[in-house]
Amino acid sequence: MKKVSLLALGLVMACNPTLKTVSEAPKTTVAADPVPYAESITQADLKEYLYTYASDEFEGRETGKPGQKKAVEYLKAFYTSHGIAAAQSNGDYFQEVPLEVSKVPEGSVTINGTSFPLGDDIVTFSSAEGSYSEVAFVGYGVEEGDYSDYNGLDVDGKLVLIKSGEPMNADGTYVISGSSEKSAWGNMSEGMGKKSELAIEKGAKGILYLDDQNFARYKGYFNYMKNNEGGRMELAAKHSDNMLFVLDEKAAKAIKSDITEATKTSSVPVKLELNVTSGNEKLSSENVAAIIKGTEKPDEYVIISSHLDHIGITGNGEINNGADDDGSGTVSVLEIAQAFKKAADAGHGPKRSIIFLHVTGEEKGLLGSMYYTDVDPIVPLSETVVDLNIDMIGRIDPNYKGARNYLYLIGSDKLSTELHNLSEDINKKYTNIEFDYTYNDENDPNRFYYRSDHYNFAKNNIPIIFYFNGTHADYHRPSDTPDKINYDLMENRARLIFYTAWEIANLDHRLVVDKASK
Repeated sequence: MKKVSLLALGLVMACNPTLKTVSEAPKTTVAADPVPYAESITQADLKEYLYTYASDEFEGRETGKPGQKKAVEYLKAFYTSHGIAAAQSNGDYFQEVPLEVSKVPEGSVTINGTSFPLGDDIVTFSSAEGSYSEVAFVGYGVEEGDYSDYNGLDVDGKLVLIKSGEPMNADGTYVISGSSEKSAWGNMSEGMGKKSELAIEKGAKGILYLDDQNFARYKGYFNYMKNNEGGRMELAAKHSDNMLFVLDEKAAKAIKSDITEATKTSSVPVKLELNVTSGNEKLSSENVAAIIKGTEKPDEYVIISSHLDHIGITGNGEINNGADDDGSGTVSVLEIAQAFKKAADAGHGPKRSIIFLHVTGEEKGLLGSMYYTDVDPIVPLSETVVDLNIDMIGRIDPNYKGARNYLYLIGSDKLSTELHNLSEDINKKYTNIEFDYTYNDENDPNRFYYRSDHYNFAKNNIPIIFYFNGTHADYHRPSDTPDKINYDLMENRARLIFYTAWEIANLDHRLVVDKASK
């Protein structure tokens, strides 16, 4: 078992003092066969890189911790040693991601004389103090098209009371969709965020959100962090003084007794005392981004992404190496980058630029990709053609019923019919993997479409494909180690992604987005 240490990679860098961190002048693209370059993606290389990247040396790569810092240095050393330029114009491979850890708050909320300690019937993850004599009840808190729960109600500087769900017609259909299908407002994963953002846009000081169905999940997370002395990590740029309290039915009815059946918005008199304190901690982490410039359309971009972090060291001192999650994605991006570099050096560079993006903080809430898309895109989102996101491609789902040469694909048809068809055609031509779209179903209870970094691109109407092998017994456990990876499958899966990126990068037109979300 050969292991490339950080020191060795550092020496490679030291021995190349003239290596440039900006791209050479583009070479003319010549129609080329991608197969020889795809075949440079090998089991041997993937195994070599992964036994290093998912070793104890990297301490589980927890966001902001020393092991994660070692990981980003490893990635930087790889790109410099292979002559692949930094994506940022300043020549820095690292995009700093400022973070803030909100420690689990302590205190209580008093409603009309009844005290509700945090963690029982009310959960929040931010500090909040003050007295209020009224709240604005805005029903479902929905506004779209001609419909608005805010009509005639001023919420500027006030707390708003919102309940989960969405308005329905007398015939049982939903008002927004006009059918029996829920809209995003009523979606368990998206609804709270959309409603909170709208309330803040309307000037609300904070949100009291009744979600009896989801409350147990938030309460469990709150208690887990409290017992582990942790806190919620978020982007420092996203932090604000706005408050969000999640309530169960008992707490919500203490404010408005008829809230479950009420539909009419109104100002609700209440004696509300917020006494919640918390101390926050600042820290930083890094995305890593490299680029191969396009020869004909250098200002259009194909992004190949993976998350570089994992969950670190557990309380008993065990290291969670994260070989599959997402060491497999990370080293696959490296091999794909190396294949594109070999093509470029041979005069067969891609027409469009390829960005190799390793994002941090995925395990903390997709933070690195959120920073990239929402705060500081390295290249314009408007010129980003696609994101091919790799998160766990080294194992076999024990629940999978088909042959071992399979892969779950998620999101390929959500925004671009052309992308989906292209993906299918490329696979049939080169790799013959059995594509399984089980988790692409809108009704998938796992909600995987929303749970990896591609989603932050998709929400910006950038077509995506999420490549995924499914979970297994070692998921988020110390037993997710490199010896359990199926390297032959990983090789074929990585080659598939290379071929797909190659085809998209060299199309004579930009991918057609025919299903843009609202």
